[in-house]
Amino acid sequence: MTSSSMNMMGRIIFYEDRNFQGRSYECSSDCADVSSYMSRCHSCRVERGCFMVYDRTNFMGNQYFMRRGEYADYMSMMGMSDCIRSCRMIPMHRGSYRMRIYERENFGGQMHEMMDDCDNIMDRYRMSNCMSCHVMDGHWLMYEQPHYRGRMMYMRPGEYRSFMNMGMGNMRFMSMRRIMDSYY
Repeated sequence: MTSSSMNMMGRIIFYEDRNFQGRSYECSSDCADVSSYMSRCHSCRVERGCFMVYDRTNFMGNQYFMRRGEYADYMSMMGMSDCIRSCRMIPMHRGSYRMRIYERENFGGQMHEMMDDCDNIMDRYRMSNCMSCHVMDGHWLMYEQPHYRGRMMYMRPGEYRSFMNMGMGNMRFMSMRRIMDSYY
């Protein structure tokens, strides 16, 4: 690996206790079970790149977006009720962003193609619900409330036929944001 490609890789360090105390575990790729390396995780430092962290193993449960920075007590900052149990590195994307959102499951109902952020699908598209999507280009964050608030979900390129079948329950997505290279 060249030094320039090493710089593009993400790096996150997890700490057992708040304020970067206790044992640590360094990660530069996806990790399905942080608890196999440490019993708990209450703070972290993102040195390079962007990550999604999850409060359950195998990239399940509530998701939180973390970009470069220090999170000395992320549980109280983000309202997390549990420790980080898994993480996924978000690869940097250069190029266009394109996603189709659908009102109903299985790409049914109203469809709108997006190429930029949308802070409120109700205001922009008169859409009261988004139940499936197809991400063609780029990496996106979808939020349950307008103006990029509430619980979120990371979407990478692919087809998502039913958010309900993805363990999201009755969660509706009302705003979407691109994960831009400026976050890195």
